[in-house]
Amino acid sequence: MMTRLLALVMTFLLMGPALAQDTAPDRSATGGAQTLEDIMARQAGLAVNDAERRANVGDPDSAAGIAEQFGVLGGVSDPELWRGVRYDSADITVSAGGPVAETLVQSTGMTWFAFREGPLATYGGWLLLGTIGALILFYVARGRILVDGGMTGRFVVRFQFIERFSHWLLAGSFILLGLTGLAILFGRKVIAPTFGPEANAMLLKWAMYVHNNVAWAFILALVMIFLLWVWHNIPNRLDLIWFVQAGGIIGKNHPPAKKFNAGQKIIFWSCILLGSSIAASGVALLFPFEVNLFAKTFALLNATGLPELVGYGPLPEVLAPQTEMQLAQAWHAIVAFVLMAIIIAHIYIGSVGMEGASGAMTHGEVDEAWAHQHHSIWLDEVKAKQQNEAPAE
Repeated sequence: MMTRLLALVMTFLLMGPALAQDTAPDRSATGGAQTLEDIMARQAGLAVNDAERRANVGDPDSAAGIAEQFGVLGGVSDPELWRGVRYDSADITVSAGGPVAETLVQSTGMTWFAFREGPLATYGGWLLLGTIGALILFYVARGRILVDGGMTGRFVVRFQFIERFSHWLLAGSFILLGLTGLAILFGRKVIAPTFGPEANAMLLKWAMYVHNNVAWAFILALVMIFLLWVWHNIPNRLDLIWFVQAGGIIGKNHPPAKKFNAGQKIIFWSCILLGSSIAASGVALLFPFEVNLFAKTFALLNATGLPELVGYGPLPEVLAPQTEMQLAQAWHAIVAFVLMAIIIAHIYIGSVGMEGASGAMTHGEVDEAWAHQHHSIWLDEVKAKQQNEAPAE
């Protein structure tokens, strides 16, 4: 599912400057005018090669060949002028509005809208529902992961207050961002038919306000958890043992681990890497004319030769502000869907899926039996530290 979703995104990225037919029909006699086949292909959502029309926008620096014609426009005829407007290559000067106002026809708008309403909503929605369904089936088949031999009643501090604060700031802001983002994406399809368009408009107004402002708390929390936990999440050889034994979830083996095991490290780096990508594209959406995220990214990718190597290049390096926003929104939503699916699994393990895990992030303490079963090396380190501190006290 994710492979197809990424393929659709790459197709979307390339719809602007170089669309994908191998050979273009000969339209030289008509100046590159579109044919009935072009129109029907676009209506069917197929790619159309318009490279000939893009190149046939006249030469404003030379009037050769048409200087003696009636209604002369210098070096550009009317059809060429409108093709220049269509492909955003005409020299247009506006008195107000900045660069965005100079783009009179923005051709990727409908492509973005079709992607947003179609593959993005469809595959993203099924990804979340599929994750929830898989967790329900896993719970039915495996049940709750219990502590072997029961709890001891002796507790050890797992997370300090600042760690719990950072975790809940990140979790709370991400849940608000996820819910408001889903409302913005699915509001017209779900909320409006059920509660009416007025209720949908009011909800989305507040959803956008919450989304745009809570984002800063999410970014702050990302920085905090990175600084607090990055040294505990560097991969080591114990992670291989954890994967071989499936983390103790399947069977009765409970691999040794330090403060964070391999599964928790995956959650941590998913939050840091995917969360940072979501934050970067979100900032680009908040400041679309100041942050040109994708044009610069495409230029760096083209310099590596990777897009051409995989058959998707070269990528466009000059993008209209509207195209920047459309690409940022598409990427923002795709990565958010992936991270939401990961966090849903994390919430399951930390609550109903595992006995004794929730205390770590509620009051900061866990039972010694739970700690020995899931983080035995960390528990030994904590006890050794306590024994060393006791004589000094």
